[in-house]
Amino acid sequence: MTRLADAIVRTATADDAAAVQAIYAFHVEHGTATFDTVPPEESFWRAKIADVLERGWPFLVIEHAGEVGGYAYATQFRDRPAYAHTCEDSIYIAERHTGAGLGTELLGALVEAARACGFEQMIAVAGGGEPASLAVHAKLGFLQAGRMRNVGYKFGRKLDTVYMQRDLTEAR
Repeated sequence: MTRLADAIVRTATADDAAAVQAIYAFHVEHGTATFDTVPPEESFWRAKIADVLERGWPFLVIEHAGEVGGYAYATQFRDRPAYAHTCEDSIYIAERHTGAGLGTELLGALVEAARACGFEQMIAVAGGGEPASLAVHAKLGFLQAGRMRNVGYKFGRKLDTVYMQRDLTEAR
């Protein structure tokens, strides 16, 4: 059940790849939350959704006002076996749906889904130290764990990356 009366969080399907691609492309082309500079094609997202779900990890979308308003997924933080219980989240909201509470709803659902998959720690890597990303993660109990200064360069400026962490074994 979601806080937003007309929002539904559900598992992504291959049919969501076009919407996911469009949402991410906007952020690549206009924002600093991602350090990608060229948006991947829809086929990349179709394969990404399939891969994440095949591994038993969550890839979620939130539908709002009749369309996919955002997506989020969790993948193992690093490929090495010792990281098996730590995941990294990725969350993006469609530009026209920002500020409506979808990010909070979606990230909350992702935290629960990641916990159900057996992850014990969740890491957020906020490219550019994006204020909206930092705020939604902090709202859901993430704490700043570090900052890497001037590690990215996009739109003619140097950018930091902020790491945040949440213990999934603790109820919040």
